[in-house]
Amino acid sequence: MSNPSDSARLAGSTAADRKVHDHGQEPGHAHRHDQGQHHDHSHHHGRAHDHAVLRASDAVHAHEGSSCCTGDANLALVEPVPSTGAPQARFRIDQMDCPTEERLIRDQLEHRPGVDALYFNLLKRELTVVFDGSASAADVAQHGEAVAGTLRKLGMTPVPLVGDNADAAPPPASHKGDVARLVVGGVLAAASEAAVWSGMPEHSPWVGAMVAVAILACGLPTLKKGWIALRHFTLNIHFLMSLAVIGAVFIGQWPEAAMVIVLFALSEKLEAASLTRARRAVEALMRLAPDQASVEQADGTWADVSAASLPIGARVRARPGERIAIDGVIEQGSSALNQASITGESVPVDKTVGDEVYAGSINESGLIVYRTNVAPGDTTLARIVRIVESAQQQRSPTQRFVDKFSRVYTPAVVICALLVALVPPLAFGLAWTPWIYKALVMLVIACPCALVISTPVTVVSGLTAAARAGILIKGGAFLESGHLIRAVAIDKTGTLTRGEPRLTDVVPLGETSHDDVLTLAAALDAQTTHPIARAVVDGHTQAGLGALPPVTDFEALVGMGVKGRVGQTLYYLGNHRLIESLGVCNANVEAALDRLEAQARTAIVLASETQALAVLAVADTLREESREAIARLTQMGVRTVMLTGDNRATAQVIGRQAGVSEVRAEMLPEDKWQAVSALREAFGHVGMVGDGINDAPALAAADVGFAMGMTGTDSALETADVTLMDDDLRKLPAFLALSKRSATVLKQNIAVALAIKAVFFALAIAGLASLWMAVFADVGASLLVIANGMRLLHAKVA
Repeated sequence: MSNPSDSARLAGSTAADRKVHDHGQEPGHAHRHDQGQHHDHSHHHGRAHDHAVLRASDAVHAHEGSSCCTGDANLALVEPVPSTGAPQARFRIDQMDCPTEERLIRDQLEHRPGVDALYFNLLKRELTVVFDGSASAADVAQHGEAVAGTLRKLGMTPVPLVGDNADAAPPPASHKGDVARLVVGGVLAAASEAAVWSGMPEHSPWVGAMVAVAILACGLPTLKKGWIALRHFTLNIHFLMSLAVIGAVFIGQWPEAAMVIVLFALSEKLEAASLTRARRAVEALMRLAPDQASVEQADGTWADVSAASLPIGARVRARPGERIAIDGVIEQGSSALNQASITGESVPVDKTVGDEVYAGSINESGLIVYRTNVAPGDTTLARIVRIVESAQQQRSPTQRFVDKFSRVYTPAVVICALLVALVPPLAFGLAWTPWIYKALVMLVIACPCALVISTPVTVVSGLTAAARAGILIKGGAFLESGHLIRAVAIDKTGTLTRGEPRLTDVVPLGETSHDDVLTLAAALDAQTTHPIARAVVDGHTQAGLGALPPVTDFEALVGMGVKGRVGQTLYYLGNHRLIESLGVCNANVEAALDRLEAQARTAIVLASETQALAVLAVADTLREESREAIARLTQMGVRTVMLTGDNRATAQVIGRQAGVSEVRAEMLPEDKWQAVSALREAFGHVGMVGDGINDAPALAAADVGFAMGMTGTDSALETADVTLMDDDLRKLPAFLALSKRSATVLKQNIAVALAIKAVFFALAIAGLASLWMAVFADVGASLLVIANGMRLLHAKVA
């Protein structure tokens, strides 16, 4: 289950995310002062998808386990566990690997007194029960024991996850006994069929004995689950298969009954093995960070300790060839690091003192010593894994269709089977046995195994392939809808450009000296993290002007800049709009702004309450890969629109260099929101690429929001729907291509599953399909759609 804090952020932009950045959205020369109305970015925006979490009772779970023909058991979305203080109990349930079990558990626990919500993670086979927040500790303990007792009555073995056991992985399952029973059952079922074909009476003691042993060897788990489903009035795969087998025995089709149960057991094992491959692809991400790290001790020696126990501030050593154990900042040495586990890019990146390193990265060359700056569970890699796990549990539109269809399909076919079994004998006096047999075949057809399993395995494979390539997708809905995007709005700073502007000009307008201007501006900008602010602070550092003076009464001015008090004087630093609002703009300011902006530089003004003191300018450069990315998007028929708060002159230069279709400059955050909304009306599905904070309203307005993961802030991973982890904009067209491929595979899988069901439904009515043929066809269809979906695991995402 996702970390509660991460899960809460996954639900959508947090309040902090929605705050416009301190520096006011790329300060620039803006001559528009009529942006009068304030905009509430937290209100509903009419976007196609909704970041808000669903109620647990309405959610639908993604399949992550073995064979899971569910009848009306849902493909379920797991609502992230809220970060509230409500008491919770977590259990690992090894038998809970399919939505069939999830449905049984939900039916029994959902309305139990004291239970507020249920959260399922089939990937990790975990159940989290959230109790009433007003319950006492004694009540919670009592409720927890009652929940465990109910689970045991369902034939499950709940293991409480508390203390040191809280993050324990499920033990590897042993399949030797299952395989042995399957072999014995298969041999005996085949022998009984061969005996009958060779002339032995179908109801002879030898045939009966072989059939009985085969059913007992392979069918007991299915029959037990079928009985539990019947007791709880649940129409699922185990009940239908149990009914088909018992019915076949009842009408004298003994060898076929044995073959049906053997084939079903085989299908469960094959599907489980296939899906385990997809599940392990995600688990492989978790194993990228080493378990041990070489840590400096108090006496200066080095010792290997558990990476999970590393505190923030520990000094860790990484030798050539070793993986980084935890995120940190290099304090000694330099090296080239392979960050493919984070960015998907295997080309080593040179790192030196002051640079950040990420858990899972490979130290290719030199010895480095770094100081940890996060807890072990909060590394970038850990957050990626949590987000991928959560993404697998979210419904795509196709999954919702499959869910609705299966709710109707299975009961409808069961009703048809009953009519087939009863109407001809009762209404027309026909023999019972042939029509009951046809009805049993239809019961097997009523299991939408291939249909149910086709969508989640495809989505999981696509999400995992994207994560390997450094594209972090928050859910199947975004993977599936990406190919529908016809226009993309793109922020300038840090997206099209490198986001590393440098200070180029300091132009005093009065008696304040160059050094004093730079010191005052840097003092204000040191309170923010905007790229332009960092450029000013870096310029002050490089000038060697000493320590910055303290700033009091600091405040971010939305869409304009910042203000703060240095000494006894209140200073303002921001764009032309800010200076106009103060009433201190004059001809000298205008001339300086015009000159600097004509050189494609971003200009900001330092002022007191009574006069403009100086104009400062920074310059950014276009990313080399931006041109190629825009060209690819254009070839795909996607319109590209650059949205920026920067001045028009600078924006036009960058826009021409990048090759975008349209440039819109001097925009406030609400202007970007309105622009994206207008693009949605004009083009339908729209994407927005931004830094994850300043552009939060626009990201929310888009059908799919994209964030640049490395240059963005810490919340970039949680803000957008898709994060490009190495800031390579070429991953945007790569995502669109993967989305198109995924949508194609989904359609293929659904078409195959429905076609096979339709064919065998007709054959069953005509009396041309046998029970074992129906099971075999269902197994074949399931394996076919699994294999087709898993092709995405090996898809080249570039």
